[in-house]
Amino acid sequence: MVESGITTVQHIHRLPGRAVDQWEAIAHQILQAYQDVGMRVSYCFMVRDQNHLVYGDDQAFIQQLPLDLRAEVEMMLQAQTAPLQDYMDFFVHLWSQWQGDQSDRVQIQLAPANLHWCSDTALLTQKMYADQYNVKLHMHLLETPYQREYAVRRFGTTAVKHLHQIGFLSPALTLGHGTWMTEEEIQLIADAQVMICHNASSNLRFQSGIAPLNRFVQAGVKVAIGLDEAGINEDQDILQEMRLVLNLHRVPGHDQAVPQAAQVFQMATAHAADTTGFGNQIGSLAPGSAADLILLDWDAIALPYLDPNISVIDAIVHRARTSSISGVMIGGEMVFETGTFTNVDKQ
Repeated sequence: MVESGITTVQHIHRLPGRAVDQWEAIAHQILQAYQDVGMRVSYCFMVRDQNHLVYGDDQAFIQQLPLDLRAEVEMMLQAQTAPLQDYMDFFVHLWSQWQGDQSDRVQIQLAPANLHWCSDTALLTQKMYADQYNVKLHMHLLETPYQREYAVRRFGTTAVKHLHQIGFLSPALTLGHGTWMTEEEIQLIADAQVMICHNASSNLRFQSGIAPLNRFVQAGVKVAIGLDEAGINEDQDILQEMRLVLNLHRVPGHDQAVPQAAQVFQMATAHAADTTGFGNQIGSLAPGSAADLILLDWDAIALPYLDPNISVIDAIVHRARTSSISGVMIGGEMVFETGTFTNVDKQ
């Protein structure tokens, strides 16, 4: 990630179910790895309290299985689940250990896994903790058409409208994907100042669809760019992802509002920073901001020819590649320079 210019990552982890005694060691190893590299990380873990097996009640599904499979599947289910309060207690423990650490490179968030994986109780409990501890919430929603259908069947309304009705929407919430939102849902998240994390590569790879980015922007929704661990080339290349976002949504028509390079650059920088909890420190070059900088080899970008009238932002979004990056500075510290990590051995 650092090699493609990523200084800060939103890490959403799946903890191993009932192995609560292992959670701290796992989280510590992940957070320490980011610290060793020198990256900023906003860490959270997926919280799920229902529908682990199918889009419906787990026990009802198990009862439909052949008798010789029920016990095995029941054991597997038990190994995947943990009480909601265990998750909340672990969040408080992590927050007290890591939030505002001396390097100022760790944020702890909460991550309801998805609407079909969380009861209303789980959603509202996490919102309560997020409000109490002043942290962000990151939740995947409407990534697939199946999730849209689930909401209608379960609640008799759309997913976002249900979240609105129970009081879950807030400016602290980022929704990953939003691929299958209706016009009404887009307006609801715009009104609530909810952010969207647009994962274009992931949506294409998993046949999830193409998110209505142009409608998000027109409605005033703040959009960030993410990778969701599934970049096109398996290389977590945010520079390539910016180009994909720029070109994927260029629909025909002279009167169509389509993404411009400066908008896409903002989605990958300032808007992305806002989703992580570091938003007041990073994502822009301004007095008082952290010295998070990407150094680019301009000759590599300009070759074989670059019109001198093209803006720097246009050139970066259209042309920059991982090979164009000559250095990465995070918090005033060079963590990557001339193809080499300064704090760790990549091998």
